[in-house]
Amino acid sequence: MKHIKKEEENFLWVSNQRAFDLMIEGIFPPETSNPSLNEHFEMIDAQLTTEIFGLFSPTRPELSMKMAELPISTTARNEAKEIAEFYIRMHSLASIPIYENDTKEKIFWLAEKSRAALNDLQYPAKMYDYVKELYDSNIKWESARDSIYNRYQVEQQDGYNMTSRELYCNGCYAAGINFASSLISLFFGEGDIKETIKIGTLSGWDSDNPTSTWGGLIGFMIGKSGVEEAFDRDFSNKFNIHRTRQNFPNNGIDTFENMANEGIRIIDRVIKNELNGTFDRENNLWLVPVNNLTYYNK
Repeated sequence: MKHIKKEEENFLWVSNQRAFDLMIEGIFPPETSNPSLNEHFEMIDAQLTTEIFGLFSPTRPELSMKMAELPISTTARNEAKEIAEFYIRMHSLASIPIYENDTKEKIFWLAEKSRAALNDLQYPAKMYDYVKELYDSNIKWESARDSIYNRYQVEQQDGYNMTSRELYCNGCYAAGINFASSLISLFFGEGDIKETIKIGTLSGWDSDNPTSTWGGLIGFMIGKSGVEEAFDRDFSNKFNIHRTRQNFPNNGIDTFENMANEGIRIIDRVIKNELNGTFDRENNLWLVPVNNLTYYNK
């Protein structure tokens, strides 16, 4: 709580802001996403940053779900929660050594494996299937974008009725429409980080968030050198969290190397203590026992 400014501009919106207000009032997660207390429980907020729990549990999405349960439930319920879990699952499975030299194939493999965990009767699964069908039809991404607008914000199909609620900007922060939009950039971007980010940005809605998710996932897969090669430039290694937060060490200045090292320390503990794995120092590898061969099937 000490890291978030109470006064504006505090860079919190919709469900995050409401959850923060509830915590100030003495109500704590997971009750902060209770629909009777937080009317924004269907917004996109739970997607933002929770993907990292997938990276913290490499190859084991079932554990990443447990790790992310409370963070997700701080702001989301129902379909919004399921969508956040979809992204986490993809990040967890990204560590599986399959299609290592083909980013496009791996992206589609990750998406299909994560789609299998969605509830077929709810709108996230139906959105996934519809956008994948659009991609497979070989239309342009712009036409696919217009199609999801018409299907979900005009016709309100597949149980997605956000428009009928007459929300600000027609629910442009909602998890649902942004999930559909994110899948357009994922599929039509075909594993190319620049193309994926471009399409995600131009698709609209809350466009900085799907682009952050896929930029992070593809960046994890291709590494710092791959990102810099794609953009043909070097990037700064520094991050200033005090632009949006407060009360961090070193006046808010951190480096991506430090953050990566902290992440590795967490993963080391997870693999040893939760996954019964080991670290092969000679070959610089994590060795994780296989407990679900279905994830390895192409």
